[in-house]
Amino acid sequence: MDKILIIDDEEKLRSLLGRIVALEGFEVFQAGDCKTGLKKLEQQGDIAVVLCDVKLPDGNGVDLTQKIKTVHPSTEVILLTAYGNIPDGVQAIKNGAFDYITKGDENNKILPLLHRAVEKVALARRVRQLEKQLGERHSFDRIIGKSKSIQAAIELARKVAPTDTTVLLTGETGVGKEVFAQAIHQASPRQNRPFVAINCAAFSHDLLESEMFGHKAGAFTGAMKDKKGLFEEANHGTLFLDEIGEMPSDLQVKLLRVLETGEFIKVGESTSTKINVRIIAATNRDLSKEIEQGHFRADLFYRIAVFQIKLPALRERVTDIEPLIQHFTALFAHKTNQKIKAIDTEFIEALKQHAWPGNIRELKNVIERSVILMEEGILRVENLPYELQQLALNSSIGEPRTLSAFDLASAEKLHILKVLNHTGGNKSETARLLNIAPATLYRKLGEWGI
Repeated sequence: MDKILIIDDEEKLRSLLGRIVALEGFEVFQAGDCKTGLKKLEQQGDIAVVLCDVKLPDGNGVDLTQKIKTVHPSTEVILLTAYGNIPDGVQAIKNGAFDYITKGDENNKILPLLHRAVEKVALARRVRQLEKQLGERHSFDRIIGKSKSIQAAIELARKVAPTDTTVLLTGETGVGKEVFAQAIHQASPRQNRPFVAINCAAFSHDLLESEMFGHKAGAFTGAMKDKKGLFEEANHGTLFLDEIGEMPSDLQVKLLRVLETGEFIKVGESTSTKINVRIIAATNRDLSKEIEQGHFRADLFYRIAVFQIKLPALRERVTDIEPLIQHFTALFAHKTNQKIKAIDTEFIEALKQHAWPGNIRELKNVIERSVILMEEGILRVENLPYELQQLALNSSIGEPRTLSAFDLASAEKLHILKVLNHTGGNKSETARLLNIAPATLYRKLGEWGI
C-alpha cells in the first residue's frame, strides 16, 4: 500500500482530503506545517506522494518542495494553493514539483494527478530495482573462482575500476573478458551510464567505422538517414572494444585521436563531435608481436595498455572448475526445468583433466549438453562428449579401456539423435549444441538415411 502525506494547516480540509485519499486504497499521514511534514517524511522514509498546501504557518510549500526533493528525491510533490499564480507555479516545477494546482477550481484533478504521481514513483522504484539487480549480476562478487590467479586479476580490476583509466584485458578466447569489463564498469562512477560493447572482428571495415563513429545521411550508398555511432551511444559511460587486435590500421588512427582528444568525426561529416567515454579493450592476440609484424600501431598500444590485466586460462585454475560446474549446472537445470539430484565424481574428474582450449565458454557448452542428456537427475560421465568420456576411461583405476571404432560410431549416432530429438528436429540448433558445423551434421544424417 502506497503512503501519502498531506500537509495543510486547515485541519478540516486536511481530514476531508485524507478520507477521500484513503478510500482510494492509500495509507494516509497528515501534518499541519513544514516542520511536522518533514518529520513525518523522516519517520516513514518511503512516502510516495506529498499533497502540500503552498501557504503554511512556518514556511512556503514551493520552498518545502525543494527540501523534500533534496532529501527524498523519489518522493513526488503535488502543490495545492487557494490563489494560484504563474511565478509560483513555474518555481514549483523548477523545484521538482510533480504539479501545481488551484484548490476548488481543480479539485477534480487531485485524484487523477495522485494516481499518475504514484505510477511514476512505482516506475522509478522498478528502475532502481532493475539497476540493483543488474549491478549485482555484473559485480566482481559474481565472478566465480577462488584460485590465486583469478583473485589476483579481480584485485587489479577492483583497483582500476573507480578511475577513468583505459584498461586492456588480455587472455585466450573464452576466459571471460567481457564479464570483467562489465564488472569494472559496474564498480565505476559511470555505473548508471551506458555500457556498450562491440566485437571489432565481427564487422567489415566500412561497417565497423560506421558502427563506431556513426554517419551522416548520404555518406555512402544505403545511408538513408543520420546514425549515431557507439561512441555517442556510450557517452559518459563505457565502451568495450572486444578483439581490438582485429581493428584495421586506419581505424586505429581514428581511435587514437578519440583517446587523445575526446573528439571524432562521423563518416560523411566535416565537424567533430565531443564525447566523454571510458575505453576498455580486450584481445586474445599478442599485441607486441602484432606491432613487430606491422599489424597494430605502437602508439595506440601504449595508449590503451595504460593498465593491463591478464586473465588466466581455465587450465591454469583447475580448482575453479568444480564451482563453475555447479554454477552452470544450476543455470541450465533451471533453463530446462530439470532437477539435479547428484553429479558423479567421475564426471567432475573428467572435466578437471581436459585442457579446455575454449576455456569457460567451452565448459559452459559442455555442461549445457550434459544437462540436456542427463537421465534421472544425475550427471554422469556418459553425458559428456566422447573425447571427455575417453579421459575418464583412461584415468580409471586398472588397465585403461578404449572404445572400439564400432562402439564409438554407434554411441555418436545415439548422442546426435538424442540432441536432435531434444531440439524438436531443429538441425541448426542441434549443430550448435553439438559444437559442429551444420554441414557436418547434415552429412552424418545423410549417411544414416535420416
